[in-house]
Amino acid sequence: MSLSRRIGWASLALGLAGFASGCGTPGAPQPPSLNLPDPVENLSATRTGNQVALSWTMPKRNTDKLPLTADVAVRVCRREESSPCQSAGNALKLSPDAMGEFVETLPPALVSGSPRTLSYFVELTNRNGRAAGFSNAAIVLAGQAPGPVVDLAAEVRKDGIVLRWAPGNPNDAIRLHRKLLTRTPSKPQQGLLGTIPEQVDENLLVDSQPQANRAIDKDIHLGQTYEYRAQRISRVTVDGIAFELAGEISAPLPVEAKDVFPPATPIGLAAVATIGENPGETAIDLSWLPITEADLAGYIVYRREGDESWQRISPAPSVAPAFHDTHVQPGHTYSYSVSAIDQGGHESAHSAEAQETVAAN
Repeated sequence: MSLSRRIGWASLALGLAGFASGCGTPGAPQPPSLNLPDPVENLSATRTGNQVALSWTMPKRNTDKLPLTADVAVRVCRREESSPCQSAGNALKLSPDAMGEFVETLPPALVSGSPRTLSYFVELTNRNGRAAGFSNAAIVLAGQAPGPVVDLAAEVRKDGIVLRWAPGNPNDAIRLHRKLLTRTPSKPQQGLLGTIPEQVDENLLVDSQPQANRAIDKDIHLGQTYEYRAQRISRVTVDGIAFELAGEISAPLPVEAKDVFPPATPIGLAAVATIGENPGETAIDLSWLPITEADLAGYIVYRREGDESWQRISPAPSVAPAFHDTHVQPGHTYSYSVSAIDQGGHESAHSAEAQETVAAN
């Protein structure tokens, strides 16, 4: 083989080798994954009385963006102001993407004294005990919490449920927790935090005027059963930040809002005698202002002549705020009164009388 041909074949071989190395051979080896779980980013904390409840969402992936496939160890610690973070309890093991929950009863040193910040963190570790860092800080207050609400009582009225409790620290606010217990189908009702869907239990919060030691919940439906609990709230400022320090929640108080209340009494009753087209056709037309209560069934019309007792003259409740009385005689004077009745059969008081005389023929 000539020298020129040998050089050509060598050049072709080098070109093919270079092509193969650029397309098929693996690159530089990567370091193995440490499998460090991503730190928690949504830790939240709530203190109620002497307990602190934490909640968070476990990550789905590790810091290498690979899916976590096994349970993850969780450490919980707390730090009082600028002191080191101390363990708040035994480690947990939770699955990826799970909801994490942790409750701690604070030690005596943290439930006494003046209010001060208490920061909680969670740390997720791999099987070698290594972590990618702490979660976000969830801050509550250490210090003495307000005392419990005692003697919580309720009274059902037509305009709402009145709640009362024993006096306490006048600087504390009172928070009332309301829960709907019954699940009877009804129209969606407008609650303290907006529209309450049908057949759904809701927790509602109301800040009352604590100096009065009472509050009225007007956003109720008669016929439903509710559960109330109460707690005292101290609003304090620490390092320029406003916090709430919440006391223990009281025992539940069930309240059955029985509908034993009659509708409002009709007003504006007027009576006008009328003459028909044919001879002898006389009548008295009655009208009054309508009542807009949701459970109104109708109106009952009563009549009397002279000193006689009242007689009901409407066979069934009148749906409209009007009545046409054709059973009258010329030359007679009649007195009328109207009541309202609801769907539960509760009847209001009689309205003020209206009197009218039918002209003699």
